[in-house]
Amino acid sequence: MPEVQTHMAVVAAIIFLALAFDYINGFHDAANAIATVVSTRVLPPRLAVAWAAFFNVIAYFIFSHGVAHTIGKGVVDLAQVNVALVTAGIVAAIIWNLITWYYGIPSSSSHTLIGGYAGAAVMMGGWSILIPGGLLKIALFIVLAPVMGFLMAFGFMVALYWIFQRTSPQRVTSIFRRLQLFSSAAYSLGHGGNDAQKTMGIILAILISAGYLDKDADIPAWVAISCYSAMGLGTLAGGWRIVKTMGQKICLLQPPHGFCAETAGAISIFVSTWLKIPVSTTHVITGSIVGVGATRGLHAVKWGVARTVVWAWFLTIPISAFIGALLYIPLRSMISF
Repeated sequence: MPEVQTHMAVVAAIIFLALAFDYINGFHDAANAIATVVSTRVLPPRLAVAWAAFFNVIAYFIFSHGVAHTIGKGVVDLAQVNVALVTAGIVAAIIWNLITWYYGIPSSSSHTLIGGYAGAAVMMGGWSILIPGGLLKIALFIVLAPVMGFLMAFGFMVALYWIFQRTSPQRVTSIFRRLQLFSSAAYSLGHGGNDAQKTMGIILAILISAGYLDKDADIPAWVAISCYSAMGLGTLAGGWRIVKTMGQKICLLQPPHGFCAETAGAISIFVSTWLKIPVSTTHVITGSIVGVGATRGLHAVKWGVARTVVWAWFLTIPISAFIGALLYIPLRSMISF
């Protein structure tokens, strides 16, 4: 009996750790959802995070669990996974998220988690433990998702210039201050629907590897509700360092730009979630912001800042994978199941 209780306590602690990552994901990525609406002064910061957090949680009622199953069952062979491996991945993701948050770098929480998980898996079972098909889809959308956001945002902005060319700037600003409430809500909905599911997938892997669920099991309702709630609370806390980078340092935004960037980002994330592919909401909104900025000419985008962001994208998976691999070495002797 004491061994069973210890086993349950360890699993509960690791699930709590996963929810802590989800919370950190929320405040790290809050900037993605609110940077444009705050920078255009449509909403004050505190009201903006409450607005975003609400739609993060509401996403539970709208999206299926396809992304969660991709993370939980489509990245690493579950037959070989143990709890120590999953724990190493979670801790690696938390470490890299906190580092990038501290320096105000909008890196991807999604790819941090995938990198840490995959790195620990390779350390445990070699490259054969990875599932190439799942990783290939994720790798492909590292490029496709922000490009989709860029192209749609650019196209939307060009269309608005043409449609409202005879309308006064004051009138245009007034219209899009209202419309941006809807676009930011849509983006927050997509953000919650895609990002919360990543932690759901990781908790599913924990429960299956610990023997509490069958490998063909679906996501328990309590897991889904816990993950969406943790992300909403994290968003409510706000990641103010990254808000400044996203909303001011890449390019200057007005309500029409914010509306186009958020709408393009939301559509990109909705499509990716429908395809059951975990994407970086950070990558998507950054691509969208650069897209609207580019309509004003290349000089309107601060390419030095954008270049720093892109470097963070490329470094995230290998660095978090390295951290996950290192962490697995001590953890495998501490967690024996």
